[in-house]
Amino acid sequence: MLPLSRITPATVDVLDALLNESDSVWGLLIVKQTGRPAGSVYPILERLEGAGWVTSGWEEDDARAGARRRLYTLTPEGAAAARTTVADARAKAAAKSARVARTAARAGSTGSVGSAGITGLSGAEATA
Repeated sequence: MLPLSRITPATVDVLDALLNESDSVWGLLIVKQTGRPAGSVYPILERLEGAGWVTSGWEEDDARAGARRRLYTLTPEGAAAARTTVADARAKAAAKSARVARTAARAGSTGSVGSAGITGLSGAEATA
């Protein structure tokens, strides 16, 4: 299994969707679960398969009407790497949110210039 050359938020969403399924899943279901466009999801699935994180095969359900679906499954090594990747991405996102919240709290308590003018000052101070 090869490491991924880049981990985008869309890649994390696709990995998370694959982790949340106990069985093989078709691409359009991943599109629906992630809210990502098919033009993003399918290239990600192709990259994951090329790197050995995912295997795929055509559905063999003759009783189902409609076109055959390509089913995707995380490999055991891919599932382990996906869990780590998703957890790391969530931790980074949480840390970033905390930094943004701290910065906003500091800006709100010290007064800042925004689109509405100076905030954090009394009326007399703001007009002086």
